[in-house]
Amino acid sequence: MDKVYQSASLALKDIVADGQMIGVGGFGLCGIPEALIAALRDTGVQNLTCVSNNAGVDGFGLGQLLATRQIKKMIASYVGENKEFERQYLSGELELEFTPQGTLAEKLRAGGAGIPAFFTRTGVGTLVAEGKEIREFDGHQYVMERSLTPDVSLVKAYIADRSGNLIFNKTARNFNPNVAMAGKITVVEVEKIVETGELDPDQIHLPGIYVHRIVLNENPEKRIEQRTVRQA
Repeated sequence: MDKVYQSASLALKDIVADGQMIGVGGFGLCGIPEALIAALRDTGVQNLTCVSNNAGVDGFGLGQLLATRQIKKMIASYVGENKEFERQYLSGELELEFTPQGTLAEKLRAGGAGIPAFFTRTGVGTLVAEGKEIREFDGHQYVMERSLTPDVSLVKAYIADRSGNLIFNKTARNFNPNVAMAGKITVVEVEKIVETGELDPDQIHLPGIYVHRIVLNENPEKRIEQRTVRQA
């Protein structure tokens, strides 16, 4: 099955809608699906709940959707590097479900594995646990966390074959496999597409069963959040 679409806009055209939950891969600006985020912005859909480790930076990544007020709620573990995110949250314009990073990863992984909920010690006794079930196991308290299954997941990988088997590039793998697994529909942006059968099965990081659509972006910007250099 050939899952390749000619553009990011065509890949999203008939699957995104107002009020959806959108999962987005990446960590900071590393491994974010740049073209797909821009295409999502251009659809004009509103009142989105976005699940991502963070929300990009001002004017780039998910920061673009914050600037256009398309995001109603963020489920994230980090809110730094984005002044507009901070401003909207503090002013009450943006809902935030603050989630510990490991818990967020597990909520996505569990969603992709068909596990509706799990128990973790992380967050017990804090605001994170408010309103959630607490149970004791082996003398320790655990908070129950529900898994996440986004309506649409946007993912960045390095190489895909036409059936959607993926290879990620080093640390750009980060949240992307979990986001891909969790999505009801998963769209992947890649830098290279090869024919089905060309990839060594032992080198594939994520099988194509989790991938529904593929978009080629040969020259992504790959911005750096903060560049720090040694004084001369």
